[in-house]
Amino acid sequence: MRKVLFLKFNMNNKLLALIGSVILLSSCEQEQAKTTATPSKPNVIVILSDDQGTLDLNSYGSTDLATPNLDRLAASGVRFTQFYAVAPVCSPSRAGLLTGKYNYNAGLFGNVDIPNNDPEHKDGMPTEQITMAEMFKTGGYRTATIGKWHLGHSPEKLPNGQGFDYFFGHQRGCIDNYSHFFFWAGPNLHDLYQNEKEIYRPGEFFGDLMVEEVKHFTAPTADPFFVYWAINMPHYPYQGRPSWLEHYKDLPSPRKEYAAFISTVDELVGNVLDHLEQTGQLDNTIIVFQSDHGHSTEQRAYYGGGNAGPFNGAKFSMLEGGIRVPAIISWPEGDLPQGKVRNQWAGSVDWYPTLADLTGVEVPNPAEVDGISLRDVIYDNAASGHDVMHWATGNPEVKTNSWAVRKGPWKLLGNPHDSAKKLTFTEEDKIYLVNLSQDSTESKNLKLEHPEVAAELLTLHEDWLQGVLDNRSKLSGN
Repeated sequence: MRKVLFLKFNMNNKLLALIGSVILLSSCEQEQAKTTATPSKPNVIVILSDDQGTLDLNSYGSTDLATPNLDRLAASGVRFTQFYAVAPVCSPSRAGLLTGKYNYNAGLFGNVDIPNNDPEHKDGMPTEQITMAEMFKTGGYRTATIGKWHLGHSPEKLPNGQGFDYFFGHQRGCIDNYSHFFFWAGPNLHDLYQNEKEIYRPGEFFGDLMVEEVKHFTAPTADPFFVYWAINMPHYPYQGRPSWLEHYKDLPSPRKEYAAFISTVDELVGNVLDHLEQTGQLDNTIIVFQSDHGHSTEQRAYYGGGNAGPFNGAKFSMLEGGIRVPAIISWPEGDLPQGKVRNQWAGSVDWYPTLADLTGVEVPNPAEVDGISLRDVIYDNAASGHDVMHWATGNPEVKTNSWAVRKGPWKLLGNPHDSAKKLTFTEEDKIYLVNLSQDSTESKNLKLEHPEVAAELLTLHEDWLQGVLDNRSKLSGN
């Protein structure tokens, strides 16, 4: 009957009908593909920005930034105001996030050195650590990491040896986003890899390459995906898009360079959100976003640009500006509260058990995990499940390294320093006590006013550290 009717049409009508049929068929095929490719479990994307300041999103109170896409995540989910990175420096922070452990328990004390300085590859997160990727693989997930690795260089310490089916990005701590060279003390090294194969894409913006890779890996299939998208921005070198540099031209330097990079990050995230929406996957994808620690005040970052608001400290500091970070979780299909704020304190060690809980994936090492599931905090605004939280970097046997411990509102810092150079500390401040509920700026040492609290928290730290040292000795066979 349809053929008879088509014969009655003139040539233009035939063409229109043909186009309409093709569009209808294409639409049906796309809908069928979406239906057959819907996984039984939610997809998961963990987005980690690099060196982003505590308050550098509109949803966190910034008034001079354009971050509509990350704010869109906050509007569709829950954001935390007392959320802590595992460490105020890159590698330990990433190790803690991926294992659900404090970095000392994850076997990583500081930043991973470059291969030239570590030819035997002794540095890096031990391959025995069970990562999120390995956890999700046991639950039937496809796993990928896109972006910055910075957790080791030997095969067993690179992503493919740590549970990731696919890796695209750079192995070391930072790269130029167009040449893809690692710039530090010479010689400069090219650093762009697909799995363990070095590849070359000179002149192409790394942000766009990451988006392309995330889109490709998250094409709809019947199996759920887990993507750890470790965006290497706004870590120096500041290389925001020219359009954003023009947008922020009236801001003073280095805020304008930093702001342009933040908005570039936001734009990249928006590209992926649009892709997920267009492929019918956004509602069934759990998206977590946080920064790895506070903003940088290093020379290569023009000595700043980021915003910690009222908090002191920045990258490398155990003060709040170094470890308190923006953190958001969104999952429309999971009926998460939308546009809600949680003031309970939590940390990136908690994503590991939380994501396992939300997806129904089994935690393979629950007794060893330092984090706790945030399900009740997220859904029911329950009280924080944390009683104590620890931070430390550097060789645990060295007594002059910085550390911190928090119990309730009380926080004790050992050998504190302020990389933002707003606070100064004396010899008397090597043990430094603050009450965050009374003064989140940590401007006054309360050790002499509350010696019993300082003593209690010092004991908590020393007992925890001794446990780390005992375990380290046990693993080394001593």
